[in-house]
Amino acid sequence: MSETSRKLTTIFCADVQDYSRLMGKDEEGTLATLRRYRDAMKRLIEVRGGRVINTWGDGVFAEFPSVVEAVRAAIDVQNELAGYNAAMDAEKQMLFRIGLNLGDVIADGNDLYGDGVNIAARLQSRAVAGGIVISNTVYDQVRNKVAVGFDFLGQLDVKNIDGGVPSYAVRVGGVQVADTTSDYRAAPEPYRAPEASIGEPVIQDWRRSFGVPLVICIGLAMLNGLSWHGEFWAKWPILAIAWVAALRFVRSNKQIDTAIAALAVTGVGIVMINLFTWHGTPWAILPLLGLGIAAALRWVSRPRSRV
Repeated sequence: MSETSRKLTTIFCADVQDYSRLMGKDEEGTLATLRRYRDAMKRLIEVRGGRVINTWGDGVFAEFPSVVEAVRAAIDVQNELAGYNAAMDAEKQMLFRIGLNLGDVIADGNDLYGDGVNIAARLQSRAVAGGIVISNTVYDQVRNKVAVGFDFLGQLDVKNIDGGVPSYAVRVGGVQVADTTSDYRAAPEPYRAPEASIGEPVIQDWRRSFGVPLVICIGLAMLNGLSWHGEFWAKWPILAIAWVAALRFVRSNKQIDTAIAALAVTGVGIVMINLFTWHGTPWAILPLLGLGIAAALRWVSRPRSRV
């Protein structure tokens, strides 16, 4: 017999909206789509450090040691699957609902049990198709760490949990935030968090990406001015620093296409080099044309997302 133990972990629970209807119309096609979507979910979960525990029926059950990475994985999943669905007929689209909960669970081998798991499943059942609902334990850990907004839903009634579980919907794309049913009850005012918005995380990301480079660039410009001999030599290190900082920012931003954004940043850098070395020849046109073609190929070949 396997030995049981308790641990604190983040539970990820997902299943398909209207799975029975999809199977009733096309069993083989639905199973093929389900396998494709599950493979994508497994890849995105593992990239974020998670572990898929089970894939019963139409569901996916996973755990994460990091709460922040669990939320980011859920957002990645919904964004990528939205792109897949955009390329499909509306009647065949497969939409997942995701619930996340941070709680103490019983580990029995590779399986997890307990209220922490049950809460994640209940949160998932209240999410809308293509949506994410998280518990207050998850929200408390991620509200200032991920660049998305949250909407407080009230108390979700859960068996064996007195007073219910305060829950929040994560704003993903243009989906309705949650399935508002009688399972939710109005919560006391202390549970509402007015700071739950996209503004503060975005400002923090901007400072982290551009704050130090900006100070260095200003210092270089001032040094150039104090040692002026008719040449603005600081333009080259400033350009290099700005280019690296911009690439770091776009690569850390999951709300945009990183490849296209990197091509755009590179294009701006080439234009600036052309201007700084101007001798009457716009040589940047040819590399810009190449970057534009690469960006266009990337755009038409990727699944469209509703982010």
